[in-house]
Amino acid sequence: MTRLITCLVGFLFAVTFSNISRAEELPLWEAGFGFAGLTIPDYRGSDQQRGYLFPLPYLIYRGDILKIDRKGVYSQLFQSERVEVNISMDAGVPVRSGSNSTRSGMPDLDPTVQIGPAFEFCLLRACGSEREVRFSLPIRVVIATNLYRTYGIGFVANPRLNFDFKNIGPGGGWNFGFAFGPLFATEQYHEYYYEVLPQYAVSSVRPAYEARGGYSGSLLIAALSKRFDHVWFGVFARYDELSGAVFEDSPLVKNKHSLMAGFGFAWVFGQSRTLVHASQ
Repeated sequence: MTRLITCLVGFLFAVTFSNISRAEELPLWEAGFGFAGLTIPDYRGSDQQRGYLFPLPYLIYRGDILKIDRKGVYSQLFQSERVEVNISMDAGVPVRSGSNSTRSGMPDLDPTVQIGPAFEFCLLRACGSEREVRFSLPIRVVIATNLYRTYGIGFVANPRLNFDFKNIGPGGGWNFGFAFGPLFATEQYHEYYYEVLPQYAVSSVRPAYEARGGYSGSLLIAALSKRFDHVWFGVFARYDELSGAVFEDSPLVKNKHSLMAGFGFAWVFGQSRTLVHASQ
């Protein structure tokens, strides 16, 4: 299961930071394969970090309804000159409590999948240009699963500002972007990660704790990528700040600052002969 989810994280990493520049006639789909490295905390607030190296699928699909590109896997429900409404997804890694000293003796955390609408608003006149500023508001339901059972664990929302700078750098072709904003989540979501039931309390080391919904901290994400003919390369970093979060006093929160970072490269070996008018 861990391998399955880390591959999924790698897949999302590839499609989230794919190359985009100007609208032109492009293949309906492109496919490739490579490798990625990732360092990530067990969960937001954990003081234990793990590294992964795994195969990296690369897939771009420019369909009318289903799209797979730099924004992830989504379905475009509505688009106007300045407004888009998409269906977006995200994923989270599992945590074996036996490998995490803070959660020792507690139930494992199953991998999670997030899905829901994302509202995007262009804030500059030149929407779709090589310099773009957008306000984005994804609202997603969170589902935990180990493939044997599936159950909902609440909702998350992440209003943020996105800044994209496309076709920059020496020789052009480099894409750089960053985004920042607060996170909010329901009580059920915070309970999943930060609540300590009485039967799992350990005196003053890990007292019982009841989580509540609300402010979940903030994040800053930055990414850089480039497509070199048949090779794609990308790096990214995500910084999380938990100061002021409604669960910051949970005994499971050991670090109020965390950093996730990774890289990936892929050889693009196939593409459709069918062309569509889209952004690269």
